[in-house]
Order: sequence, then C-alpha cells, then structure tokens
Amino acid sequence: MSVIIADIMKTRVVTLEMDDRLCVAKEIFEQAKLHHLLVVEENQLVGILAEKDLLRAISPHLGTSAETQKDLDTLQKRVHQAMTREPVTASPHLSLDHAARILLEHDIGCLPILDNGQLVGMITWKDLLRAYCEHENMAPSEC
Repeated sequence: MSVIIADIMKTRVVTLEMDDRLCVAKEIFEQAKLHHLLVVEENQLVGILAEKDLLRAISPHLGTSAETQKDLDTLQKRVHQAMTREPVTASPHLSLDHAARILLEHDIGCLPILDNGQLVGMITWKDLLRAYCEHENMAPSEC
C-alpha cells in the first residue's frame, strides 16, 4: 500500500485574508510556531505568506533600540503586499514521491492541498521527511 498526501496532510490550517495586516501574521508566526500561512479570499486560496516573506516585508529594526515609528509602520502593510500569489498546489491523492519532487522543483517549503478547488489541508517538507522516516520503521528522533 503506498502512502499518499491525504494520509499525512494537516487538515487544520491557519489562514489569513489578503487585507489582514502583517502585525497579525507576525503574531501568529510567533505564537503558533508556524512557517507558512495560507491566504484566502471568499474561501478560495489566493496565496501563501511564508515567514521569510514576512521578514522581507517588515523592518529588521523592530524590537531593537534602533526601532523608529517608520519601522513600526511596516507592520501595518497588508498581507497581499508580501504574499506569494498563485501558489503551487497538490491533490490529496498525489503520492509522497510526486509531492517531494514538486517541492524540490519549485524550491518551496509547503504545498496547499486542494480537492476540487477547495482547500482541504497542507503539507510541508518536514511532513514528507517525517513520513519517509516512519515508512522506514524509524522513530522520527532517529531521522
């Protein structure tokens, strides 16, 4: 029996809307220890905000003694100003090998999972690595 994305994907995903402010995304990244947030508009996936996208969009002086009002203002930008549009997606019926190839080919860290156009989950490269380790009957700590 081969493992498919549906077997390992996270079905509880955190989403933002395009007009949410980056300060909301920053708080979620810090509190939930996530690295990717999915951006939806009218319940349709329109983008991904990766933690690295957020860090590029905000001032590096935030939280330092050099912080100014201009630095704080960068947190007021909207998610759509920093997100990746038209993200690469996958079907829940895709094999793990195919999903891994997609991540590598596109140099991305996560794949939103769509079933008939509806967002049903997400996988990351760590999910794939964990699944490969478990498939080899190794405990994740041994990987």
